[in-house]
Amino acid sequence: MKASEKTPDRELTFAYFKQDLQAGLIVFLIALPLCLGIALASGAPLFSGIVSGIIGGAVVAFLSGSQLAVSGPAAGLTVIILSAIEKLGSFEAFLVAVVICGVLQLVLGFVKAGIVSDYFPSSVIKGMLAAIGIILIIKQIPYVIGKEEAFFEGISFIQLNKEVDFFTTIIDSIHFGALSIAVVSLLILTLWPSVKSKFLLKIPAPLLAVFSGVCLNQLFLLSKNENWYLSTQQLVSIPVASGLADFLTFLTLPDWSALAHVDVYIIAITLTVVASLETLLSVKAIDKLDVRKRTTPTNRELKAQGIGNILSGLIGGLPMTAVIVRGSVNINSGAQTKLAAFIHGMLLFLAVLFFARWINYIPYASLAAILLVTGYKLVNAGLFKQMWKTGKDQFVPFIITIIAILLTDLLVGIGVGMAVGIIFILKRNMENSHIQSYVEDTTQRPITLLLSEEVSFLNKANVMLFLEKVPEDRHLIIDASKSYYIDPDVIEAIYEFVRETAPYKNIKVDLINIERFIRENPLK
Repeated sequence: MKASEKTPDRELTFAYFKQDLQAGLIVFLIALPLCLGIALASGAPLFSGIVSGIIGGAVVAFLSGSQLAVSGPAAGLTVIILSAIEKLGSFEAFLVAVVICGVLQLVLGFVKAGIVSDYFPSSVIKGMLAAIGIILIIKQIPYVIGKEEAFFEGISFIQLNKEVDFFTTIIDSIHFGALSIAVVSLLILTLWPSVKSKFLLKIPAPLLAVFSGVCLNQLFLLSKNENWYLSTQQLVSIPVASGLADFLTFLTLPDWSALAHVDVYIIAITLTVVASLETLLSVKAIDKLDVRKRTTPTNRELKAQGIGNILSGLIGGLPMTAVIVRGSVNINSGAQTKLAAFIHGMLLFLAVLFFARWINYIPYASLAAILLVTGYKLVNAGLFKQMWKTGKDQFVPFIITIIAILLTDLLVGIGVGMAVGIIFILKRNMENSHIQSYVEDTTQRPITLLLSEEVSFLNKANVMLFLEKVPEDRHLIIDASKSYYIDPDVIEAIYEFVRETAPYKNIKVDLINIERFIRENPLK
């Protein structure tokens, strides 16, 4: 019996320990600088991002029903957090809002609000994934060329239209050492899977890419040429704790006196809406990437996120969501179960407690190479060909979603994509009101109007247009034998045609199983 047949899909399992350990280690290497960068972008203490990442991995992953999602601080919340801290006057007061946000998410889970994710079309979700892939690729360019910027600017969900002279500064910012490390890392990531040796293939390509980056930079340091060796701004940087006691001093407790301020509750509600929606969209997208096609129970996910945010707020962490970038890296690194996300959380904890000095040797260029490969897998040309073949009803919302996210942000882009998707759904619904048998010749064969199972008010115009085209002196059959609902507006249109238009044009009308709808309609 296969391991997948022996182990439950919803619980923590060690059936795929080797694959999950590899994925957890790689996600940890990516998540570590992201946690720090998001905290920096949010105007919060750097360690708050680490706290959120630890809880997202060690707690939320354990409670969640998703096998591949990875939770932690999200870039999509940075603007909200930054303005909230400024409005409340302190990070400690903001933590109260985070706790309330967690409580509200817990309530949403119990009232089964997670069903909202089922109403997002797959074309919009695929468009979101593709847009994130494009953003990932573009945002890694500064780190590939050694541009000294905070790593949070290289993650997804950041608005491209806010970049100033993004491309014009690239050439002037090239650092040959960082570029060399990125190129070598990319070569390893792309060529390593084709190695013939089974023994060598046991070494994860991303881990080898990171190790090679560290070694190359140490060689560059020996040259003492600043155009080759990396500065501390181009390397991972996490706070170094001397022990558990020192680690605990990094934690921040909430200021409960903030409960008296109305703004705390407004901010908490805002965080709840944005974080919950981003989580639901992320797990929906991650489920689509899962080769085993497992489905995440969304209500359980909201509960897990709620508990995670309560704990995060209580000990000084940022609010969290399920994050598509880390989830994508997790999948691409070979993760099979939630153990990978759990391992990533535990590694974050152990890293800041024991190995911070060593981790600070890792170049951003190597991590950027891993994200470049992840971005490419999300936005490869095959996806566009696939969506094109499905027809314009799928392709147009897909493309519009990508463009809207690139020009605005994740939530606005999703909203625009949803609006376009709904327009196509309504258009398709209007066109599918009936099956017609329309005879252009002058024979006495009857014209048939076979109504669909459900005929809504949106179909009225199409039905009326068909009736108007029926020639004089013909025989018309209106068949509702397959219908279980016909909107009163449509019944009214049919009734008026039978009573007024048909006699005037000498059209004989036979109604099949439609009388029951006319009887139910007070127009008769």
